[in-house]
Parts: sequence; C-alpha cells; structure tokens
Amino acid sequence: MPKVCHICAKGPAFGHSRSHSMVATKRRFEPNLQRVRINDSGTPRRVYVCTRCLKAGKVVKAR
Repeated sequence: MPKVCHICAKGPAFGHSRSHSMVATKRRFEPNLQRVRINDSGTPRRVYVCTRCLKAGKVVKAR
C-alpha cells in the first residue's frame, strides 16, 4: 500500500538532510497518514487519510 492520502493524494516529499558540515544526504518527508474506515460509495473500507483532510471534515467515517 503506498503512503498516499486517499482524498488529496498527498504523498512523501523529498529533500536533503544537512549535517553540520553541510553535507547533503537524501531523505523523505512522510505525510501524517492515519488508517481510517470511510464510507466509499456506501461500502465501508479502510484507507489512509492525512490528518489535514480529517480535520477539514473531507471524510465521512464509517461506524
């Protein structure tokens, strides 16, 4: 399962870690994803949703 938000398709961002000597090494910035049960066209299923979408109310949770 890819680490991508089901609602907004937010995925990992890429950048560099900088040491004290400014040597650049590659790193990933992971989005804050939560695995929640949602109603997807009437059927409940578990998907990854970012916390930004959860707080904005873009998701209807299944019971």
